[in-house]
Amino acid sequence: MRKSLEEVHGTIDTTGNLTWKQRFLRFSGPAFLVAVGYMDPGNWATDIAGGSRYGYSLLWVLVMSNLIALLLQSLCARLGVVQGRDLAQSSRETYPKVVNFSLYVLAEIAICACDLAEVVGMAIGLNLLFGLPLIWGVSIAVLDTFLILYLQSKGMRYMEMFILSLVAVIGFSFLVELIFAQPDMGEVATGFMPSLQDSGALYIAIGIMGATVMPHNLYLHSSLVQTRRSKKDHDSIRTALRFNFLDSAIALNLAFFVNASILVLAATVFSKTATTTSLKYRTPTPCYPRCLANGWRQFSLQ
Repeated sequence: MRKSLEEVHGTIDTTGNLTWKQRFLRFSGPAFLVAVGYMDPGNWATDIAGGSRYGYSLLWVLVMSNLIALLLQSLCARLGVVQGRDLAQSSRETYPKVVNFSLYVLAEIAICACDLAEVVGMAIGLNLLFGLPLIWGVSIAVLDTFLILYLQSKGMRYMEMFILSLVAVIGFSFLVELIFAQPDMGEVATGFMPSLQDSGALYIAIGIMGATVMPHNLYLHSSLVQTRRSKKDHDSIRTALRFNFLDSAIALNLAFFVNASILVLAATVFSKTATTTSLKYRTPTPCYPRCLANGWRQFSLQ
């Protein structure tokens, strides 16, 4: 059977006489690529809807979703490290053709739905910031695929560092926004107590979990861990499992921070100050130059 991700399979060496820090850095990376899937527009939409309508009361759903995601991603990482197979290869070896075809169709539908939201979301974002027409925004979003392929041809480390820098920018941005919003931490803490106010909260909770635990991330993670080359003895495998779990825990908790920040911001700002009129659709106008001008004016007055 062909190796998973043949072009980059085993290209990062984790053997040799390395310190704990060096070994950790060698293993770090795959989970951060997976964590991008936990911060897509689907998560943002459900988090904003939950926070603006039900305040902080659905934070516990994010915690449970994160724990389930950490469990599933860790199991897939174990599959890749121990068996040297990704989830698709293992399914092909285990299940009959009818089941495999059904799994393939479901995975393709999930990938298409996720990519559609990301492409359209990027186009809308460019339209809001720069007034760029949606068709041009979609055209620019398509170029992301070629950028990822180019980075992959340069090596996994280039792609991982690029993705990690984007995740860091997202995390820092929401940290700054939380400082500006100044949420009541006492009220935020009450959101970690499980509760559902009505049937609408149940639907949003299901949406949050559905946007968090996605099948293509499971296939991806079991492949990405095989880009690390390590020995196949018992101790080396245990070491690889330990570092991959640590990588998953850090990356997915960062994704949880981003999703929780979105929900908290929506609860702090929209659920208290938004009105029906202000939430009605209106034609977006370019805001980036105006925001820059306002920010510079405030800075000059200080």
